[in-house]
Amino acid sequence: MRDAPEVTVLRLGHRPGRDERITTHVGLTARALGADRVVLAGAASSRADTVVDITDRFGGPFDVETTDEPKRRIRDFAGTVVHLTMYGEPIQDVVEGVREAHETSPLLVVVGAGKVPFEVYERADYNVGVTNQPHSEIASLAVLLDRLYEGAELDREWEDPDQVVIPTETGKKVIDPEDAEDAE
Repeated sequence: MRDAPEVTVLRLGHRPGRDERITTHVGLTARALGADRVVLAGAASSRADTVVDITDRFGGPFDVETTDEPKRRIRDFAGTVVHLTMYGEPIQDVVEGVREAHETSPLLVVVGAGKVPFEVYERADYNVGVTNQPHSEIASLAVLLDRLYEGAELDREWEDPDQVVIPTETGKKVIDPEDAEDAE
């Protein structure tokens, strides 16, 4: 998983007051499921501190960036652009091509909010739909990353965490990483 070129998730758009948790969860999902960085555009940049805090507490590496020029980031991206949209080609039909492209090329995954400009559809190498039905962009991102990595991201080891979650059948167990070996 880590030998492949980078995966960057770009949160394009953000509706203040409406998308606070959604934008935060796009960043957290990107981190948890194997992306290398998230770029939050414009008003979405207000959510960066939360994603950085989670990375600091639960480990990395994972980078958080902000941009005031998201369209330029898409236009100038030197790699494969994947745009998640319910209007795109079914993921099951294109994921092999995305995976093959990612073997040699960095990947930019564009996750929109609200109306996405048509130029994003035109620039994308893949416009990808997960079910072609209205649902969460977070779910689409999760499905794409899981299919891209074929489940390998679920066994990822995190570097320098301040806290480690110990899986339990019931309840919650979060401990200091120095105590993790004894707790398992």
